Amino acid sequence: MKVIFITPVADIRRNALYRFGGKIYGHSNSITGPLILGRILKDAGHDVEVYEEMYKNLNFEKFEDADVIMIYTMTSSSTRAYRIADYFRKKHKKVIIGGIHASSLPEEALQHADQVVVGEGERVIADVVSGKIKDKIVYSKCIENLDEIPFPDYSLLKTPCKAANVMTSRGCPFSCTFCTTSRMFHPYRRRTPDNVIKELRMYKQQGFKYVNFEDDNFTADKERAKEILRKMISNNLVFKETFFFGRTDMANDEELLQLLHDAHLTRVLIGIESLNQESLNNINKKQKISDIEKCGTALAKHKIRLIASLVLGLDDDSKEDMERGEKFCEKINAYQFQPAILTPFPKTPVYEQYKKENRLLDNDWQYYDMMVVNFKPKKMSPYDLQAEFFKVARLFYTFKSSFSMLKIFGFAAWIRRLGLWIAVKFGESFFKRKSSQKDGNVYSRMKEVSV
Repeated sequence: MKVIFITPVADIRRNALYRFGGKIYGHSNSITGPLILGRILKDAGHDVEVYEEMYKNLNFEKFEDADVIMIYTMTSSSTRAYRIADYFRKKHKKVIIGGIHASSLPEEALQHADQVVVGEGERVIADVVSGKIKDKIVYSKCIENLDEIPFPDYSLLKTPCKAANVMTSRGCPFSCTFCTTSRMFHPYRRRTPDNVIKELRMYKQQGFKYVNFEDDNFTADKERAKEILRKMISNNLVFKETFFFGRTDMANDEELLQLLHDAHLTRVLIGIESLNQESLNNINKKQKISDIEKCGTALAKHKIRLIASLVLGLDDDSKEDMERGEKFCEKINAYQFQPAILTPFPKTPVYEQYKKENRLLDNDWQYYDMMVVNFKPKKMSPYDLQAEFFKVARLFYTFKSSFSMLKIFGFAAWIRRLGLWIAVKFGESFFKRKSSQKDGNVYSRMKEVSV
């Protein structure tokens, strides 16, 4: 059978401006899930192709010779995913939907699919595609031994890709109230360092220059992380740049920081979230303000570029707290700044809380993208929070600040900062223009709710 995997992208992310910003922010890549499942199906004798909508417009008419369409869902892409699924079902194709959103709301997804896979699909995918499993909603158990999972097969990918994604663990030992990961991938599990090294060697041989570690917290197990890094260095598996996610507590391990630098893991996203300790406590972050300050200093010392993520709209945060967070990120010379509006993703504790308190706005799932307000904040109106999102981004991304990046991190960082400055200016203008209109778009509706 011919099987097509599609990872859709919300409409707003398929425009030229957003794609321009994506190119500046990082390197084109692909979610590993479809590439792993695709490999399993390929080994079972199926003809498999994998597509990412983020980087290329897809002509669905070219897929009409497919027998099975498999669609991966994030919450923000689910509206688009359902539209694609409906199109292919009208063409009498078998449609299977999986991913984080479908796993949270399988009954909703089933309205647009022949079958829905809930959870990690490796154990069931071959039997679902072949028809051996006929259940409409297929519940798949988590993989206990991650070393048993085959490596992603990038030969199946038909859309642009410059960076290989590696998931060395699944889940997270922490459980922040707004996070979906610890619910989708539970419990926290780790691959052995030797298994990770084997995968990295494959990407080196395939000619990849960039790698992204997809783990929600690569440094959660510091001793294991250090062993992987030592093996990367000793086996000449150091890439031009490797991106990873971490926590502020990495600053407590000087050896780890040096190994990260030596292995070229020199770009890290860390969830700072807030400069208000009460807010951090209430979201179960298990992080202190002093930890954030220490981490910023330590990363700068080791030339590890910090992407600082700040959550806007926490119940205990005021506008002043948010702007204080932005100023702090600027002070520690954060390489990039990622303000993220608190988003109540389905089945998370914060979603259940806001639903109970009648604080959810009636927005389409496509706006659950951490850039649009989908709830009623406690200390300001939805419109004011949306305006604050653009304000703190504008405060950080200035033309002048790009030259500090040139001085600290070089030409490439300067170009990236300039590009993000342009993207922010256009984004803020778009918001102001749309919110003043009366055509019922999400920003004008937000303004109406806020009056």
